[in-house]
Amino acid sequence: MLREIGVSSFEELIDYIPETLRLRRPLNLPEALSEFEAQRHMSALAEENVQGIIFAGAGAYDHYVPAAVNHILLRSEFYTAYTPYQPEVSQGTLQAIYEYQSLICRLTGMEVANASMYDGGSALAESVLMAAHHTRKRRVLIPANIHPYYRAIIETYIRDQDLEIVDIPLEDGVVQRDALERAIDAQTAAVIIQHPNFYGLLEDLNGWAEKVHEAGGLFIVFVDPVSLAILEPPGRFDVDIVVGEGQGIGNALNFGGPYLGIFASKMQLIRKMPGRIVGMSNDLEGRRAFVTTLQTREQHIRREKATSNICTNSQLCALATTVYLSLLGESGFRQVALQSLQNSHYLAAHIQQLPGYRLKYSGPFFKEFAVETPVPARKIISRLAEKGIIAGVDLERLGMGQGLLIAVTEKRTREEMDRFVQELSKFK
Repeated sequence: MLREIGVSSFEELIDYIPETLRLRRPLNLPEALSEFEAQRHMSALAEENVQGIIFAGAGAYDHYVPAAVNHILLRSEFYTAYTPYQPEVSQGTLQAIYEYQSLICRLTGMEVANASMYDGGSALAESVLMAAHHTRKRRVLIPANIHPYYRAIIETYIRDQDLEIVDIPLEDGVVQRDALERAIDAQTAAVIIQHPNFYGLLEDLNGWAEKVHEAGGLFIVFVDPVSLAILEPPGRFDVDIVVGEGQGIGNALNFGGPYLGIFASKMQLIRKMPGRIVGMSNDLEGRRAFVTTLQTREQHIRREKATSNICTNSQLCALATTVYLSLLGESGFRQVALQSLQNSHYLAAHIQQLPGYRLKYSGPFFKEFAVETPVPARKIISRLAEKGIIAGVDLERLGMGQGLLIAVTEKRTREEMDRFVQELSKFK
């Protein structure tokens, strides 16, 4: 092979790599194992993993995923499906995308949804660019209770754009309405509100769309889709763009990814949306056919006309969400939200009774709440991890104040919550 490609040794193939970067010693690898030995070794390692009781959230939630979701998802026709570069022969994939879009529209109350984004953070950042391009304005108003990771992604996206982030202060953990109203001006491209916000608190969406629209801007809301089973959908508040993290509806925690970015908007913005949109039509013989209606990506159109350089959709994750919502139905999905709501309030009420603990904020919350603790939150998290309890998220580590952010889903039993309270009572 070397002779055929015109070199005399492997070294010639890598002569462009500086000598200082080359490894001149053998790799420190263990002895080779047979297949059986390797399998036994890996099984032993896996048994060392701890199945923790998870009370951490902050955008990644331990919701239950029915076994049927993976069973359907792992069928070869789904599992191997990718971007439909030949839409006319990808009817199954296109229908799955269409069904996903339909479910997201129904859930959010919006008119159109795309075929998903990478994750909630990238979806939010893309919505900012979309608003700026549509309005041709340069100021983006972001409250201090937006997820800090999402804000960091926005900052990365707009680093080379002529855009300015305007920080909006809080009052008792929620958006300070007077401050936000004063900040809206003729240069406002978008106002972002996370609902429920990073602290799990519910925001009041009433009246904001009118004020933002009067200034010529767009109103963007970031949602937890599980909450929409019992809360008013943002579409009823005249919101322009709805984004969110779809991990909690059919996708496992997956050690941080891959996740699913939800993106929906009003119909008038459809040509500014990133990603692709699948529609339903009829073929020449009158049969139902699914088609790629819009795909404003640089792979398909001139680069300067593209709305985004995201070059794929999280199709497998979107399919998991489609299967999940279809299996649960409206009643089942509502039960997930209600049980999460009830469990979180049960736990919060009992934690408040402990000496040295109190809720950080007084407003209504969905499934997540912040708690002030008698000792630094990092100590609680570290010590309880040794007992198989993932106690929550350290707010101080994320630059979001002090305290412990606790999330509770439908998976947490009363016994698990009571044990958690008992362990918390040991910190003085």
